[in-house]
Amino acid sequence: MALWLNRSGRHCEHEGKFLDDNRVYLTWGGLNRDLGPLRSREELLTVLEDVYPKFTRGHRVQNSGQIWAFARKMAPGDWVAVPSKRKTIHIGEITGDYTFHPKAENPYYHSRAVKWLATDIPRTNFDQDILNSLGAFTTVCQIKRNDAEARVRAMKANDWKSTGAKPRAIAPTNGEDEETVEPAETDLDLEQIARDQIARHIYAKFAGHGLESLVQAILDAQGFTTFRSDKGTDGGVDLLAAPDTLGFGSPKICVQVKSQATPLERAVLDQLLGTMQQVGAEQGLLVCWGGFKPTIMREVRRLFFRVRLWDQSDLIGQFLAVYDKLDEDLRAEVPLKRIWAVASQEQQEDDEE
Repeated sequence: MALWLNRSGRHCEHEGKFLDDNRVYLTWGGLNRDLGPLRSREELLTVLEDVYPKFTRGHRVQNSGQIWAFARKMAPGDWVAVPSKRKTIHIGEITGDYTFHPKAENPYYHSRAVKWLATDIPRTNFDQDILNSLGAFTTVCQIKRNDAEARVRAMKANDWKSTGAKPRAIAPTNGEDEETVEPAETDLDLEQIARDQIARHIYAKFAGHGLESLVQAILDAQGFTTFRSDKGTDGGVDLLAAPDTLGFGSPKICVQVKSQATPLERAVLDQLLGTMQQVGAEQGLLVCWGGFKPTIMREVRRLFFRVRLWDQSDLIGQFLAVYDKLDEDLRAEVPLKRIWAVASQEQQEDDEE
């Protein structure tokens, strides 16, 4: 059995399709060719040369390793990890062989059936070395380093949390399969790895009611005057915030903070909307470390002028944006250093699109 990384697009744009169809897809646009009859990587390279004539040979060779893995090396019983745009991880078990769909909408020509074992597992539940591998830019690859498969499988019996088992080194295979065993160091998303480390540190320091103090510090640094409710007497509101020295300006904001590591249910949003009316708030901010259920996300457009949602990624982004303005004691709790790094080729391509 194996553990695979299968991204749902560079920006997780196909994530909903993966989850709704109970399938993982090979999301190479325009690849409307049946890969089942191909007998070798050389035959696949010939197909890719015909479909993508503008690609360099090196680009086609790199893509062929991922495409070949999806079509010929994944197998029923293997597990697949799909990173989410909500900065969580979905884990599924492959239940079907490679399938070609010639009449499918581009790029959903190639798929494998999947039974989702767990969705929206918090990234902080995974050990950092496994997150490093899952943070690769590569779309499809086998995750094998440090006995990752056995450790992730053990998480299922531990409520999808790390068991703390010591990694067991696994030597990479030789030959053709090497490209699909593990992403190279140059393929790792260093920015995401750094964010994972920051997230783990913040959650360890500010879990529970401490997250309210962090959100308050961020709003203070943004120029708001804030009021924090006493524990147990918030009545559905953790913080009140408004601009100006005395907090008499607009917008008047009602803030609810949840530190839970799982996505938030719709009832909390409804509670926030009701509390906004009670305290005379014009707008609301709902913060949840574990993100939000689809029942909340469907309301984003309707409530655009009234409510903002911060998940883990948003909160860290806001934290980093005002880091230099935060209290020294708080910065000492999460000591960070700004560095410059050369952008990867894939990041540069994103900027050019």
